[in-house]
Amino acid sequence: MSRLRLFEAIGVEIEYMIVDAESLDVNAVCDRLIEKMAGEPVSEFERGPLAWSNELVLHVLELKTNGPAATLEGLGSLFHAEVRTALEALEPMGSTLLPGGVHPWMDPTSETRLWPHEYNEVYRTFDRIFGCSGHGWSNLQSTHINLPFGDDDEFGRLHAAIRTALAIIPALTAASPFLDGVEQPALDARLEAYRLNAKRVPEVAGQVIPEPVRSEHEYRDRILQPLYDALAPYDADGVLRHEWANARGAIARFERGAIEIRVVDTQECPTADLAVVALLVAVVRALTEERWAASAALDAIETDALARLFGATVRDAGEALITDRRVLGAFGVSRSEATAMTLWRSLADRVAPDMVPDEYGAAIEAIVGYGSLARRMRDAHRGGASLAAVASRLIDCLARDRMFLG
Repeated sequence: MSRLRLFEAIGVEIEYMIVDAESLDVNAVCDRLIEKMAGEPVSEFERGPLAWSNELVLHVLELKTNGPAATLEGLGSLFHAEVRTALEALEPMGSTLLPGGVHPWMDPTSETRLWPHEYNEVYRTFDRIFGCSGHGWSNLQSTHINLPFGDDDEFGRLHAAIRTALAIIPALTAASPFLDGVEQPALDARLEAYRLNAKRVPEVAGQVIPEPVRSEHEYRDRILQPLYDALAPYDADGVLRHEWANARGAIARFERGAIEIRVVDTQECPTADLAVVALLVAVVRALTEERWAASAALDAIETDALARLFGATVRDAGEALITDRRVLGAFGVSRSEATAMTLWRSLADRVAPDMVPDEYGAAIEAIVGYGSLARRMRDAHRGGASLAAVASRLIDCLARDRMFLG
């Protein structure tokens, strides 16, 4: 079977928390929801252009494109229609969906319930090795973006582009400023926890920013084999000896001919989710096409340098200051420094008019104008709104497909 070529299609996956409609505490009923819709608690079932699936824990539902989608146009509306269907199915269970990167007051040590059905052996193995009752495992919701490549040349250029973009993505998409019922030092608390969730085997996540590689052979040699070797003492049966065990911020999925971006927090509504996806894909495409810098120059930026910037955007989102001229130059900026959101505004101005569907333009303008969802949530809380009130607003935004503003 021939592979898709660069940017011929896209795969999008969005995770949502299932919560009690009254208390807004997490509610571990995903298997009941899927059984109600599909007739049995399967790990995945198709609904036309989209599909539903489970995740590691029972309070998370994933909605995703049913295979590669040819275009982003109309996807926001499709996702919102499925959200509405899920909300209707959850209502008799006394439950609803909560968007955002994490649950703001979940206690993972007491509330984690692993998916007990199909695929459970994998989840139990992760839990045995790493202990999944923690924020970095059981309390995180993200949007995954899958972009195809056709051969080693396309893979190398796409990988170089994505690893460069990863460092600034949290500035745009941070949506998790609270954990354990309190404001966190990092605006993207999900990614702060994610960076450390596999510290027992550091090779699993590396520095989150992947190492520069140019081919499948080099990727398997530099990234996957050391990961498999490091896991082997804990996983004698090789349950986790698969490319999806790699927890870097973007991972190669050679089995499907794609690179999967994993550092995007779930936003407040499908239009916002697809807006950031559209802008990210446009920027990655410009980088892949070497619009501002050669692909080799992107790979020449040290992983350490990109990881430091990633840490800054995880902590400060759009307020993070970028002073590395190589990074700024990679995005076509000649200044000696800029905040991460200033850079995103510049990128939106340059790529959105020609490369982003019009239906997402207003949402992009709101995000680059008002700041990340995490900043808007934090400001609402600092202005006097309780965390429950913030969560209620998010639920309303999801149901209505509206932005969290003002």
